[in-house]
Amino acid sequence: MKTCSIYLTILSALLLGSQGLASASETRVIINLSDQSVSLVQQGRITLVSPIASGKPGWSTPTGNFRIFNKDIDHESRSFGLVVDAYGRVVNPNATPGSHVPRGCHYQPAPMPYFMEFSTAVGMHAGYLPGYPASHGCVRMPRDLAALFFQRVQIGTRVTVVGSTDNLVRVRKALPVFPRGPFVVGQR
Repeated sequence: MKTCSIYLTILSALLLGSQGLASASETRVIINLSDQSVSLVQQGRITLVSPIASGKPGWSTPTGNFRIFNKDIDHESRSFGLVVDAYGRVVNPNATPGSHVPRGCHYQPAPMPYFMEFSTAVGMHAGYLPGYPASHGCVRMPRDLAALFFQRVQIGTRVTVVGSTDNLVRVRKALPVFPRGPFVVGQR
């Protein structure tokens, strides 16, 4: 039943585009907040699917139709990061550029590798997936899959964000930032 729901959501998103069925031949991204997943559709076929961690309460991922307008393989957050001491220990895990930095410590912007921006300061990128919505609005993916999405989407690629996280508590087991093994169906 859940698989049927995913396919109906993807089909609906494809048909909602302004060009209707003609958009089936394009590359596009469909982010489903309800299922905490993202799909890459190329020439009308789903070629990649990834679990995600979207925006947490108070920092929701925007829904609607967007386009990728910026890509940065080594992006760092301009809004969030850590305060780290001289030994590399995290002193403040929820720091902003304006946070107090004690003597002997430094502010370190949060890394956002394979950043694909589709709304102002919101994009898809590699990051930690705790098993529930946990970001400040961005869409985190396992690193290997973020790299594949980054490789296959271009500036101008359409992004459709559907669904809601209103009733989600936990969707899956946590996935590390640096997963082991392939996540792509059919890859060995």
